[in-house]
Amino acid sequence: MTITMYSASVPRLVNLLGNLSGILDKAQAHVAAGKVDEAALMNYRLIDDMYPFAKQVQIACDKARSVVARLAGMEVPRYEDDEQTLAQLKTRIARTIEFLRSVPAERIDGTEDKEIELPVTGKLTRYKGLQLLLGHSMPNVYFHAVTAYNILRQNGVAIGKRDFLGNP
Repeated sequence: MTITMYSASVPRLVNLLGNLSGILDKAQAHVAAGKVDEAALMNYRLIDDMYPFAKQVQIACDKARSVVARLAGMEVPRYEDDEQTLAQLKTRIARTIEFLRSVPAERIDGTEDKEIELPVTGKLTRYKGLQLLLGHSMPNVYFHAVTAYNILRQNGVAIGKRDFLGNP
């Protein structure tokens, strides 16, 4: 069996974001039980120079949408970064998953060598499709999802590795 660009991207991203959404359900239960203040959780940072929890989830969604859209030759859907609650973050994740699922495999497969330019820290950077997917975007999505997970763990949310991995 050959691994395609589609199979290496959309199903993996949908799975990861779905697991992140499930983790947010557990965070919501933690908030509802009075164990943490939701606003404080949304703004919690592991360390001062890292983004807060809400931004970690936003970026995970943004990077997932961006890579799929760019590989497919589509405009990257833009979302406002205005989520103030866990429920709003879950909506963002659901919208992202809906977009990912809407992109047909034919638009992504065969893009391994596609030239893609994007701004990285203010500098226009060129990638081949495979390099963008596996060397830049997937690591970024996982980094921000793991950081969100770690923030929730730091705040006492009862989640573990199985919650993060789900059913791959």
